[in-house]
Amino acid sequence: MAKVRVLLADDHTMVAEALKNMLEPEFEIVATASDGRKLVELAKQTKPDVILLDLGMPLLNGFDAGRQLKRLLPTTKIVVVTMNDDCETAHATLREWASGYVIKSAAGAELRRAIADAIGGRPYVSPPIANWQAERFINDPRMSQVKALTRRQREVLQLLAEGRSMKEAAAELQLTARTIAFHKYRIMQQHGLKTNVDLMRFAMKHDVPPS
Repeated sequence: MAKVRVLLADDHTMVAEALKNMLEPEFEIVATASDGRKLVELAKQTKPDVILLDLGMPLLNGFDAGRQLKRLLPTTKIVVVTMNDDCETAHATLREWASGYVIKSAAGAELRRAIADAIGGRPYVSPPIANWQAERFINDPRMSQVKALTRRQREVLQLLAEGRSMKEAAAELQLTARTIAFHKYRIMQQHGLKTNVDLMRFAMKHDVPPS
């Protein structure tokens, strides 16, 4: 029986190498990518069964890369492997293009299960995210009606509206500047905002303090 072919995408070389060593020889690692653009290029070349994707990728962030890949390779399963445990972010990826969402602190067995479930057409979600999804469904059965802004987006927007730099916002929220940029440009993309002035007007119009 042929091994499942996996493409790894993580900008941290040591993490990518650790994942590769952990998954071989059970899976065939066809390539590794350290930025979003290279990921898309390699995915088109290798056409893997599964892509393990970190959201915080340079050049092309993981969220937008995932959307492109789902359009280009609709049969390839994409499993997010990330430090980002924000439940709204997880829900957005699973709703749009991901077949699984695994927190990096998870054990290796959980990642192997996520790959197997994705291949079998069963979305796998790390327990903290799955528990949030269950609670949200109980509290609001209309779960598919996503808020205009996620909690994390509101926090980021509030700090930027206060005049904080992305680096300062990152320190305040204990995130990386790249993650702040990811949320900022996601807000701008989702709401058709072109400039920082548009972003500030949007924040004032919607009276955004963090929820």
